[in-house]
Amino acid sequence: MPKTKTVVCVAPKEVVVQEEEVPEVSTGTFLVRAKLSAISTGTELTLVTADFPPESVWSRLANYPLKLGYSHLGEVVRVGDGVENVKVGDKVVGWKNHSQFVLYRKGEFCMKVPEGVPDESAVLFALATISLNGVRRAKIQLGESAVVFGLGPIGIWAAQFARLSGARPVIGVDILAERRQWAEKAGIDFVLDGSSQQLVSKISELTKGRMADVVFEVTGQPDAILDEVKVLRRQGRLIVLSSPRGKTLFDFHDWCNWTSISIIGAHTSSHPPHENPDDPWTRERNTELFFELVRRREIVAAELVTHCFKADDAPSAYQLLMTQRGKTGIVLLDWE
Repeated sequence: MPKTKTVVCVAPKEVVVQEEEVPEVSTGTFLVRAKLSAISTGTELTLVTADFPPESVWSRLANYPLKLGYSHLGEVVRVGDGVENVKVGDKVVGWKNHSQFVLYRKGEFCMKVPEGVPDESAVLFALATISLNGVRRAKIQLGESAVVFGLGPIGIWAAQFARLSGARPVIGVDILAERRQWAEKAGIDFVLDGSSQQLVSKISELTKGRMADVVFEVTGQPDAILDEVKVLRRQGRLIVLSSPRGKTLFDFHDWCNWTSISIIGAHTSSHPPHENPDDPWTRERNTELFFELVRRREIVAAELVTHCFKADDAPSAYQLLMTQRGKTGIVLLDWE
């Protein structure tokens, strides 16, 4: 039987590339050969490092050995009976593991990549739509101010999508100089050093004393939330776009009840499963929009990629992320 390669975390901090049988195509399924896949430096690194409390949801997800990845780009190579939405040769993206060959079943998420969207951008669809969904949940109105804490790729997209939604100004905050430089290149209105003692007063100045209407938490650091709420206006919205690892000692009287803020979770699972009049923005609709914004060059995408490893060298990619995560942008795996 032909073999396929898959990236697996066999134990905390131990990533390998394993061989397994290529899935068989049957009625209602089709097979895709990988071109690229994108590593999620948030979710995947949390699972790989086991950096989470033992009683958390993370501990239930981290069942080792664990197949990694969920942002996959490839070409359809075999189609079973009853499949009408794709044909051999189509380039598609889907929420699939880092694997050389992946099988799609009828009804699973799968989107064709339109002409004019480079592979290095298309493969980022899953990460970008996580950010886009979070901005939608913020329900930004024209002229509201937005502050994004954490300027990795998800944070930079959050800032860009917030601005496209009408936020003015959009302010990015990070303690790392490299990430602040990426944000400046992406055209964020103002980029501030998160370690500055004048951070709150500077944000007050930039918002004409009104403070932020919306704050996006994209650092993944539980303690950061304690500082983020300090720049939020009364009755503002805190959007938890990251997946903070651990507990936050948060005074709900002083920083939630007294200020009457709204705390809004924005996990990707909050996408509606189907288009409906109240919320038509499914993963499919958001992916379609992401492709269009990339094609029109209204947002950055492939520009956020800093490293690309051959798939066989995936363990080195994760080692890099575990040791130099703050200095890396998006890391891709090349399967060709």
